[in-house]
Amino acid sequence: MPAPASPSATSGRCAAGHVDVAVGPGDAVARRLCVRPGTVVTLVLRPRTDDKRWTAVHSSAPAFVLVSGWQVRGDGTARASLRCAGTRAGAAVVGVSAKAPDVAGAARVAFSLYVSVVPYGKEG
Repeated sequence: MPAPASPSATSGRCAAGHVDVAVGPGDAVARRLCVRPGTVVTLVLRPRTDDKRWTAVHSSAPAFVLVSGWQVRGDGTARASLRCAGTRAGAAVVGVSAKAPDVAGAARVAFSLYVSVVPYGKEG
């Protein structure tokens, strides 16, 4: 299995194959990620240090980044698999919501992953 990576769209390098993205307390609330078509991203959200828990994950453009396998463990760690478009270029914002379990109202987006799917350049 490839080593975890965290390339960004601004670095000029895009990840391919499989990428692990881990988010922990104190990390930035938004991140950018550049991937090649067909890449699978494993998003791991470590337990929060406030009174909130991770509640849901969604993609702004499921045709480019499809969320699957969402689960929250008893310790508060959440995990999702993000499957990126197989052939097309595009972008999506993956938003992860968090909410205090005993407070009424809707959960708010607490982390955003901006994913750019960039095809390989054509040769010749």
